[in-house]
Amino acid sequence: MSQFWSPAVQALTPYVPGEQPAERVIKLNTNENPYPPAPGVGRVLRDYATDHLRLYPDPTSHALRVALAESFGVETHQVFAGNGSDEVLAFAFQAFFCHGAPLDVPAITYSFYPVYAKLYNVELRTHPLNAQWEVDLDALAQTQPRSGMIFANPNAPTGHAHSLAALETLLERVTDRVVLIDEAYVDFGAESAIALTERYPNLLVTGTFSKSRSLAGIRLGYAVGSRELIEGLERVKDSFNSYPVDSLASRVGMAALEDRAHFDACRERVITTREQTRQRLERLGFEVLPSSANFVLAQHPAFDGAQLFAGLRERGILVRHFNKAGLENFLRITIGTDDEMDSLIEALQALIR
Repeated sequence: MSQFWSPAVQALTPYVPGEQPAERVIKLNTNENPYPPAPGVGRVLRDYATDHLRLYPDPTSHALRVALAESFGVETHQVFAGNGSDEVLAFAFQAFFCHGAPLDVPAITYSFYPVYAKLYNVELRTHPLNAQWEVDLDALAQTQPRSGMIFANPNAPTGHAHSLAALETLLERVTDRVVLIDEAYVDFGAESAIALTERYPNLLVTGTFSKSRSLAGIRLGYAVGSRELIEGLERVKDSFNSYPVDSLASRVGMAALEDRAHFDACRERVITTREQTRQRLERLGFEVLPSSANFVLAQHPAFDGAQLFAGLRERGILVRHFNKAGLENFLRITIGTDDEMDSLIEALQALIR
């Protein structure tokens, strides 16, 4: 602790990302896509004129927002672009959840939400997952007063996704505050709630290029919602940094959006490998939660999760272990290439024999 830090900063517990090692390992701990981005991304990077870098980017990210709107079948004014979905989430906390009432969240979900809540002095009201390890939408809807609610669909790190019908039932019940659905993993088997934004003006859907578009290294995210919600995000952005998305990132994002065939092929490969991995883990005796994401959450009833995590790391395979109540024995395993998953299974076979 530094004497120069404000009390608010001293009280923070920052988000801890998955390990990013310097040595060569099989990296199944940060939910990155195992396949490269669309070929058009490479062409943008090769052909980009460096003279453009002396100019400020478009403060409204208009071209990227047009491309996103076309991809999702919405109007451009319904789209917000940001420097990664975490930045978009931070803006949303400032814009919509600082009402002096609790923000409703699942007890087990993306661990950045409590960080932002602490930073922006937002009280969290947490709700346990149900017996099937699902986000309890009914519990989220019942509580009052509230500043809003936020949850990931599919949820992280559990992987479960609610149907569009279940999400609409929630939105029919909650009309007084913003409902933010974080769709970082939606492209790996879930239904997007973006189609509901036309009918529910309090719905904000966030997403990222990091997962299904294979662009974790470029930092690009977005939100889709009613015009009034997008204007709220813009007010926060323009009071903080009016040029958040650089011109190269915007062009890379547009190139990724243009290649639908590459996008579909990559995510189908991930889905296929995920299901094969689930079956192989279950044959080894693991309990694997149903997943609509690019990862699985698994535990073995006869072996300690922390020990399995350490044993895999010794063999050059990184997965994620959360030292958190309810998750102590679980491993979150990112879906890699088929060869990487073969190596994982072989290592686990050696560890539990």
